[in-house]
Amino acid sequence: MLVALVSRLMFARYLLASICALSSDMALFLMLDHVGAVPMLAAFGGYAVGLVVHWTISIRFVFDTGTGPTHAQRAGFVASALLGMGITLSMVGGLSLIGVAPTIAKLLSVPVSFLTVYAIRKYGIFARA
Repeated sequence: MLVALVSRLMFARYLLASICALSSDMALFLMLDHVGAVPMLAAFGGYAVGLVVHWTISIRFVFDTGTGPTHAQRAGFVASALLGMGITLSMVGGLSLIGVAPTIAKLLSVPVSFLTVYAIRKYGIFARA
């Protein structure tokens, strides 16, 4: 029971960190889209900024290891972020090519990327946190 409660709290903290990161991501994405950037470039820029925000929050409030992240955790975080970025860029690029508005394509990519990356980080990279 205690493990389930801790797990739920970790998911809630991760969700809040993700909301902060997504806010940063979407702000830059919308700015770049507004000035006419190619949708995939706008998605890349937004995701990169969101990644920095997410890392900063995650290592302090979500996956607190007590001693700070290891080099392997840093590398795993970046690798999982690259996978999430790949999912986002593929979906935004592909959906934009078939006529979906870039903003809608970006919003559709969010849950897919979020759930994939969360599972990798929780059960792999920070499994012992």
